[in-house]
Amino acid sequence: MKIFKYLFWLLWRIWFYVLIAVPILVMLPFLLLSIAKEKWYPYFFIMARIWAKFILYGMGFYYTVKKEQEPETGKSYMFVANHTSMTDIMLMLATVSNPFVFVGKKELAKIPLFGFFYKRTCILVDRSSSKSRMEVFNRAEKRLHQGLSICIFPEGGVPDDESVELDAFKDGAFRLAIEHQIPIVPMTFADNKERFSYTFWSGSPGRMRAKIHAFVPTQGLPIDDKKTIKDVKEQVRTIIYHQLLRFKKKSA
Repeated sequence: MKIFKYLFWLLWRIWFYVLIAVPILVMLPFLLLSIAKEKWYPYFFIMARIWAKFILYGMGFYYTVKKEQEPETGKSYMFVANHTSMTDIMLMLATVSNPFVFVGKKELAKIPLFGFFYKRTCILVDRSSSKSRMEVFNRAEKRLHQGLSICIFPEGGVPDDESVELDAFKDGAFRLAIEHQIPIVPMTFADNKERFSYTFWSGSPGRMRAKIHAFVPTQGLPIDDKKTIKDVKEQVRTIIYHQLLRFKKKSA
């Protein structure tokens, strides 16, 4: 019986990468056209959402979203969520319709085919380089001036220890939001670690719950004030952490 379980996991994990590639190949001419100019990014974003939903449904995941507040069309936001799985990228795209740009680690650019578009549409960061971190702010500023939103997973990566419910947050997302006086949208993903963690021999099809919380305003907050950044960061982390505990209690 155990051998069948491991065989399922092996084929299912391979199937995940097949699902990543298929819609990219099908939409390839349109994707290439959409990245030819930065102002055409919203068209790329529409196709990215189709890609994300194709993968989620293809893997046997179905998602539900509860919203305390709805992002307005044409406004810029800072979207932040807990990070436990590669499917966080897909769920974020599936649940948010406002065009946004990911800030993500440069290592994902090495994934064949996906990496080609990732490094041309996302803001890549090398967390070991202070110069790279400064370039992130410059590129994010440019994207915000274009009317787009930004998405950052503020833990800075997936914790190596999967027993960690929510890791400490980095300052970057909150500093950017305060500097540009844009609302922060906390989001909680409840089941992605259980559904598809970075542990290879694990996971299963099933429900993915997401919640979009009430926005945390930054209008009028002092820019470059370390205490303000820390307070906002902890406020957002508390919102997400408590929601994770509530989701866990409901699942028990």
